[in-house]
Amino acid sequence: MHASFRQLRLFLALVETGSVSGAARRMHVTQPTASMQLKELGENIGEPLFEVISRKVHLTYAGEQLAKSARAMFDEWQSFEQEIALMKGLTKGRLKVAAVSTAKYFIPQMLGDFCKTHPDIEIAFEVLNRDGVVQRLENNQDDLYIMSMPPSHLDIDDEIFMSNPIAIIAAKNHPLSKKKNVELKDLKQEKFIMRERGSGTRMAVDAYFRKKHFSPNIRLELGTNEAVRNSVAANLGIAALSMHSLGDSLNRDIKVLNVQDFPLSSNWHIVSLQGKKLSPLAVSFKAHLLERLTTNVDNRKS
Repeated sequence: MHASFRQLRLFLALVETGSVSGAARRMHVTQPTASMQLKELGENIGEPLFEVISRKVHLTYAGEQLAKSARAMFDEWQSFEQEIALMKGLTKGRLKVAAVSTAKYFIPQMLGDFCKTHPDIEIAFEVLNRDGVVQRLENNQDDLYIMSMPPSHLDIDDEIFMSNPIAIIAAKNHPLSKKKNVELKDLKQEKFIMRERGSGTRMAVDAYFRKKHFSPNIRLELGTNEAVRNSVAANLGIAALSMHSLGDSLNRDIKVLNVQDFPLSSNWHIVSLQGKKLSPLAVSFKAHLLERLTTNVDNRKS
């Protein structure tokens, strides 16, 4: 059985882009060349690796296993390259991070700070909903994953690095915005604007409401924090969002309500598959994130 590095890279590009033409563009080759290389790879493996149905690529079982093996191989090779670079006093390499959408409000700044001490590295940063991040985690597509609700069905390494308080918000002129003590029963008649089911914020809020036997009157379910904030500002209802996602809207268009038990206690987690050998860059970036936890603890003690 024979497969070249180039063929394996092309195959992974096919898996990640979902098409032969997309793989060809990523690898800077013509589509006929990509098709020929992928056909040759399948012949060398001795099993069909994928099929195209309605212009969409579907991996066979052999293709899924090859994708896992190829990713593991390239992770090892990338780690080796970075180790050699460190031996030579260089700080080059590629860091791949995937994060849920709410983390986009702070992870870019942390990546920027990290790049100040590693100016020559390449960053691949994916921002997706939670289901998308979990899927990438299942497929071992990145070095590290940032989320507030790690999956329970996978064996993972999981470390907390920052708090993620979730608050109830309303329009600035909402009648409850001036009330000092709001109880959950006061929200019974309010219309709620919720994040979509499956988001980390929604999961945390739903769990709290179930615990309190509270059924919110849901008017809208929206897929982005921005859409929820804008709807709240337009007086369409109240919402529960991460404090990290409020940005300039806080106190300008919206206010945090003084609801009992809120902000809910939640945390941001650094996640990777259990047993995954992290590259030197990934280890360094993880330490960079965990420094924030240490700094916060030290600040609380002082």
